Formats: sequence, structure tokens, C-alpha cells
Amino acid sequence: MSAEVLEERAIAVIEANKYMTLGTVGEDGRPWVTPVYFTPDGHDDFYWASSPEATHSLNIARNPEVSIVIFDSSVAIGQASALYLNARAALVPDDELEHYASRYPELRAFPADELREPADLRLYRARATEHWILIRGRDPEYGTGIDSRLPVWD
Repeated sequence: MSAEVLEERAIAVIEANKYMTLGTVGEDGRPWVTPVYFTPDGHDDFYWASSPEATHSLNIARNPEVSIVIFDSSVAIGQASALYLNARAALVPDDELEHYASRYPELRAFPADELREPADLRLYRARATEHWILIRGRDPEYGTGIDSRLPVWD
């Protein structure tokens, strides 16, 4: 499978989905996963608005290393497409909010003042450091009978 085909598949997953599963690590070292509505900026930056008091936000404040999976859970068994990411997440700095706030989310543009103290929500960004695409076990070119993943953009 060529790098171009892997990239096309990864881009299609990002563009076709609105929710990602965000994995963080709690203070006790246990994983915490949560779905968040996201807006991508290319294939490296993913934005979402959350309360800074949400469990995942508190976890990010302590440990910015996160894992992400983007996939469509509505497809039939054996038809899944998914993109797996390792990333570093953080609050978008106040001086960058004017640029990004109006782009998030598609359903409603947030004025920057609604994403900084004392407002209830903040804008977060996960910047991908590694990407993998799901290769289904029955993939005609790379299938092995067992689902696996191949790196993309690394």
C-alpha cells in the first residue's frame, strides 16, 4: 500500500467524523477516555471546547500526553475505518483564541471571550506526534486476517 493511499484513507477518516475518543491519564495513573466533538486543522491539530474542570481537562493539565481514536461506530462489523493518534494536548493560549475560536465548532462560532476565564469553556488543541491507520484483516492488499495498523505521516 503506497503512502498516498494511506494518507487518503486517514484524511477520509478525519473528514467523515465529528467525534474522537480522547484518552488521558488520571492522577492515579489510570486511563480515562471520553468522546469529544472536534474540529481538525489538517491532520496534525485537533480542537475541542471543554470545561477546564472536566476529568479529561484536569488530566491534560497534569499530563499533556494523550491518545486519540477517530472512527465511525455506525458502520457494519468488518467495515470500520479508524485513525489512531498519539498527541500532546493543551489549552489554546489566550493570544491565539481570536484566530481559532471563530473556526470552532462548525455548529456555532465561539467568540474568544467565551473561551477564556471566567467563562465555563476553554479551547483545547491536541497536536499529533504519531498517526496510524487501521488496516482491516480482510484488506485486499495488506490484510492478514487480523486487524492491524500502519503508520501514516511519521
